[in-house]
Amino acid sequence: MPERTWKAAFGEVGRSAARHKLASAIIAVAVVGSFAGIAWAGTGSAKIASPADKPAAAFSVPVLGPSGVGTSRVSLGSYAGKPLIVNFFASWCPPCKQETPLLARFYHAEHGKIALVGLDENDSLANALKFTSHEGVSYPVGWDPGILAASAYGVSGLPQTFFLDARHRIVLRIYGAVTTADLSKGVALATRSAAG
Repeated sequence: MPERTWKAAFGEVGRSAARHKLASAIIAVAVVGSFAGIAWAGTGSAKIASPADKPAAAFSVPVLGPSGVGTSRVSLGSYAGKPLIVNFFASWCPPCKQETPLLARFYHAEHGKIALVGLDENDSLANALKFTSHEGVSYPVGWDPGILAASAYGVSGLPQTFFLDARHRIVLRIYGAVTTADLSKGVALATRSAAG
């Protein structure tokens, strides 16, 4: 009888281990899939347009200047009646490093046709200053280390860019690094109602 009990116990241990291996394998696949999804979302390959006529959230954050953060602020209200591009980024974000030189060149070439504001999120002041200086950013940048503006816009990953029309309605939202084609499309949508 004791031999049978031991045999049954070992059998149960074996069946239990097999069940745990299966459960562990399922959990491992789910975790790997989640990390793959997060990595893919950060590559900038997913670009999704937002529904038109969604109002943009107001923001007001300190301006990031050449010598740090001053007392002046950058806000949505400062651009009343004007189409606007709002770019959420950070110095530590690889796709942001890819798109920021493009945005700097775009602003230099298109300055006066459409306004562009960068909002540096969840970043250190030293890194933000070094990054914007190195990339030749001349458009206004707001410093938002507490991610208040990003939260108001529903930004959960960087970079993200919003194109607003003159009424400050979101006409396009780009997840990931913007391209020249994205900028052309967004500007056309943002300025269409102002021209018509």
